[in-house]
Amino acid sequence: MTALAATAPPSLETRIRGLLPVLSPAQTRIATEVLRDPGRVASSTIGQLAARCSTSLPSVTRFCVSLGLSGYAELRLGLAAETGRGSPSWERGTGAEVGPDDSLDDVLRTLLHADTRALEDTVAALDVDALGRAVRAISDARRIDLYAVSGSAAVADELRLRLHRIGRGANSWSDVHNALTSAALLGPGDVAVGISHSGETIEVIEPLTRAAAQGVTTVALTNYPRSPLAQAADIVLVTAAQDITFRSGALAGRHAQMIVLDALYLGVAQRDYPLASQAFDATADAVATHRRP
Repeated sequence: MTALAATAPPSLETRIRGLLPVLSPAQTRIATEVLRDPGRVASSTIGQLAARCSTSLPSVTRFCVSLGLSGYAELRLGLAAETGRGSPSWERGTGAEVGPDDSLDDVLRTLLHADTRALEDTVAALDVDALGRAVRAISDARRIDLYAVSGSAAVADELRLRLHRIGRGANSWSDVHNALTSAALLGPGDVAVGISHSGETIEVIEPLTRAAAQGVTTVALTNYPRSPLAQAADIVLVTAAQDITFRSGALAGRHAQMIVLDALYLGVAQRDYPLASQAFDATADAVATHRRP
């Protein structure tokens, strides 16, 4: 398989949104202020920001460190650079709210922005090295288990079907009892993939943790890199979808998950191109008579 190219580090906004569930109350206030008006924060002193957020200077510094920055000066420089060059991530605004008086045209535009942004931000922030390791693990796996529930279960089943088309059998489990019994039978050389937008779904975390205890290579696909699911996995693939009103973890999140899993599927197909091509052609031929001329 051709080496995957390195991507730019995720934007500050993407990093901030990914950390929101695990931030302290004080750091959440800082994050909210940065997301609300990044340009103002870029031109503020650390004392001014701390005062506006009713917190302390050390809290601001800890917030910066949690983003992987050396301190507040680097945060200001990063915000100035991203907002100054008209980064679409900041320029489009949150696009997260649908009001009771919005027209259907407004709703459609909000949906378009949210879904387009989810795809763009996910691709920009994705750890391609982690994606490559997941591709190699699945390509070489003896057995493949996929764990997901609710909306993510449809995404997991789509990956199962795509792997099946290229001769890679996989099991997709949405019932926690079935997932746990399957995980108990896995071992070294197998791969387990847990898919959860929040990364907090117990029915996904439990079987992935059980699989890890069996010596299985574990992969997590989640929107939050510090979530319990991410902490339970050997390889973490992170999406960057933002929830909007009435759509928590909904289609924008599914679209972001699907583009990552699509890349994963194609990467697996590339690793054994002749086998994948032969399997794909054979499966297409098998259903050819069920299509109208």
